[in-house]
Amino acid sequence: MKSLFYLLTGIFWSLTFTCCNNPSKNSGSNAIDKIAIYDNGVNIAYTDSGKNDTTLLFVHGWCINKSYWTNQTAYFGKKYRVVAIDLPGFGESGKNRKDWSPMAFSRDVDSVIKQLDLKKVILIGHSMSGDVALQAAVDNPKQVIGLVVVDIFRNVGKVYVQSKQDKIQYAKDIDSLKRYFKKVTFDYFNQELFYKTTSAAVKKRILHDVAIGDTSIAAACMEQMGDFNEIAKLKATKTKLYLINSDIKPTDTTHLSANKIPFKLLHIHATGHFPMIEKPQEFNTLLDKAIADIKTR
Repeated sequence: MKSLFYLLTGIFWSLTFTCCNNPSKNSGSNAIDKIAIYDNGVNIAYTDSGKNDTTLLFVHGWCINKSYWTNQTAYFGKKYRVVAIDLPGFGESGKNRKDWSPMAFSRDVDSVIKQLDLKKVILIGHSMSGDVALQAAVDNPKQVIGLVVVDIFRNVGKVYVQSKQDKIQYAKDIDSLKRYFKKVTFDYFNQELFYKTTSAAVKKRILHDVAIGDTSIAAACMEQMGDFNEIAKLKATKTKLYLINSDIKPTDTTHLSANKIPFKLLHIHATGHFPMIEKPQEFNTLLDKAIADIKTR
């Protein structure tokens, strides 16, 4: 199943996408768990804390949930309104639909912004939710004032040509993922998403959430990724992109510069794919810098 590892590596480290779960009782001190938002009949669980005219809206990545932003909710909730959501299919949100594409998830974010009447929104999307947050920024130009992506967009703008054989192999890889989900994902996370500094407790937590997630939905997320032109979308947002990426793998910003897309790359030192829980204090400091820069624009 080696080819699947290459496929997933490309998805996580180069593109973006999201989902899995471990329903959380509470996503941060003073955060209130709610299930009161609906997108086409599917409920969206979220936490809402803090008070400010600026809202930080956190969107989790593949096979995790809103509780991964607990430290950020507690820290930033003292200064801003903070909303963290469970994407449908994961955590405590509903599963009663069949569309698990980035566009469907971005419409969920649109619903949160609309139904909570959020005015000045800074979107923070981890991993697969980089595309989700990006599309939501395109959809809500009046409300979204900033876009931050976490450990993703490492080769944004690079063109990958898929041959007929590539597509056949992709289908086989997805089939392997569906049939041997736990083994494939555990092997992949251990080999590619964890770093030597990732603690045993963090690894245990993440793998537990992968194990208890809805494997059919998680696999469908990968199967329904489709094509998503990040460069075109970034141009459409007309806003600066902030990247908070681990420095253990390179981030190629060539195409951002070539397309005259404003960006700021903030490196977090020596973490795996989950910097917000691996080094929360350092992550919060970098996010603070991004927010301060956004608010001065």
